[in-house]
Formats: sequence, C-alpha cells, structure tokens
Amino acid sequence: EIASCLVGSEMCIRDRLNKYPGGLSGLIASFQQGGLGEIVASWIGKGQNLPVSADQLGRVLDPGVVNELATKTGQDTGSVLGSLSALLPQLVDKATPDGAVQPGQGFNPTDLLASLSGLFGNRG
Repeated sequence: EIASCLVGSEMCIRDRLNKYPGGLSGLIASFQQGGLGEIVASWIGKGQNLPVSADQLGRVLDPGVVNELATKTGQDTGSVLGSLSALLPQLVDKATPDGAVQPGQGFNPTDLLASLSGLFGNRG
C-alpha cells in the first residue's frame, strides 16, 4: 500500500484529509481550539484567505494524520506541513463556497486533486 501511495500521493492525501477526525468540521474545530480561529474563518468566508505557517499547522493538526501523510508520501513531517500550509487554505475555501460548513462535510476530491497538482513532486 505504501508503494502505491508514493506513486499516487494525491489520492493518499485526499483519503487522509477525508478521514480527518470529525471531517471538515473537526479540522476547523482544531484550528479554533488552537487559537487559529481567525485564520480558518478567513478561509471559510468570502474575503482574502489569511496564510498559515507549517509551525502553526503542526500545533493544531492531528499528529496521527500528519505522520501518516508523511509516511505514505515518503516525506518528512516538515515537508508535509509546508505543503499543507499552501494547500489547506485553498481546500477549505473551495469546500465552503457559501461561507458555511455543512455537518459531516468532507473535501471534494476533484477540488483536492486540482489543488494538489504540482505538490509532493507530482507534476502532470
């Protein structure tokens, strides 16, 4: 499974994010509980997306999810967090076009794959 994950890391990342504890709502709650509510709210709202650093993500994301992404993509956690710092604002923004999160909502695979294009060394 890990070998196929290295070849198709976009799918692995999508799967891990879709399995994030509590889905998109759980991800947002992690940011709010970690003191980054203003940042994640900017991604949900219709205005400019505020940036987030890899260090900030490391403090709020479920470490099990980050570690599994690192293992399955063959990268260290710092690289994964760096890529996610660019990716997550876009993903949450696209997942909440109306400025609200639906209960149990996940990430749209098509949007996720489009956002992942060029990340994790997979250039098409």
